[in-house]
Amino acid sequence: MPALWRKSSPPVRSLALALVAGCLALSGCHTAGPYGFSRTYSPLSEEKSAARGAKEYDPVMIEREPASWKGQPVSIFGVVKQRGQGPGGMAYLTLSVRTLATRNLCDQMDEDTCRVTVSDHEFAVIHASVKLRAADEIGKESLAPGSLVRVIGKLTDDVDKTDGMQVMQATYYRHWPRNYFVTMAARDDMRL
Repeated sequence: MPALWRKSSPPVRSLALALVAGCLALSGCHTAGPYGFSRTYSPLSEEKSAARGAKEYDPVMIEREPASWKGQPVSIFGVVKQRGQGPGGMAYLTLSVRTLATRNLCDQMDEDTCRVTVSDHEFAVIHASVKLRAADEIGKESLAPGSLVRVIGKLTDDVDKTDGMQVMQATYYRHWPRNYFVTMAARDDMRL
């Protein structure tokens, strides 16, 4: 045993052991990271808070029972078809609404090869006004056509003038740049 260890006081040894144990525990842990590289969808902590009480977007039920959806938080996964400028410096997104897969597709058994997975078919189109974070404004990984977003917010009374589809005012969004997610069309090349 090293001389320093033998001469250390019990509190210093306890602290040293706690630090070593903490480092070992952290090196053994795996987090899904900002892009959710895990076998199943992994919401971020602020995303969990924003989604609390939100209903998954259902265009059929909204049409049948519009009053029950009015003013309620709604969650949507969508592939960005178009990004424009909205009022007040907001981004105005046209989204191809998709369904989140129950399991993510992976290239190999390692979770780092898994990607958030959504349906390959669009089941609705919706527009969303979103206040973008600086990192998503410009650059290689900016929010652009082909990106995937999860948008949580409330449906407005407005409809888009070009296509008559609903508009949502976002209170939260999460972004996956192109190539950081897959659709179920990739299941021939990847595994569940």
